[in-house]
Amino acid sequence: MDEAGKLAAQFINVHDQPNAKENRPLLRQRIRAGYDTLVAMKQVDPKQVVVMGYCFGGTTALELARSGAPLVGTVTFHGGLSNPAPEDAKNIHGRVLILHGGDDPFATASDVAAFKQEMKNANVDMQFVVFPGAVHAFTNPAAGNDKSKGVAYDAKADKDSWQKFEDFLKEVFKKKD
Repeated sequence: MDEAGKLAAQFINVHDQPNAKENRPLLRQRIRAGYDTLVAMKQVDPKQVVVMGYCFGGTTALELARSGAPLVGTVTFHGGLSNPAPEDAKNIHGRVLILHGGDDPFATASDVAAFKQEMKNANVDMQFVVFPGAVHAFTNPAAGNDKSKGVAYDAKADKDSWQKFEDFLKEVFKKKD
């Protein structure tokens, strides 16, 4: 966890680390390079791409969407929601699904409110699903079960969030007549 936090902190302020040097442009540059490599593959239809991620990966998925990548969907599982440039939400294409632990201490109530306002202001088609009682890392069995630490596995939230993700995929890839 410590090593992952240090690596992520070069891009975003992870869990309010006081010495983190936020560099969202570098994060966007790196995820966009990965996206560009993916859509250049002959097996990939660039008009049918959904990006998803867990925790920092969820934050990264949102940054790719905010960069204007032509996605049909963006999904986060307990991802970070903060955004130093909320006006960039106007660049989001496709639908957004946020799967969030109701008691996640790393995404404060003010983070959630600011994110929802960001999406509303940009008219983003967004669904925000809260799993009551779940904390950060609710999909990770290795997180243990001590919710007082702010990270813990929640089998019900894990199962339910995966079902929401599968339903989302069915919706965004529904054939148009």
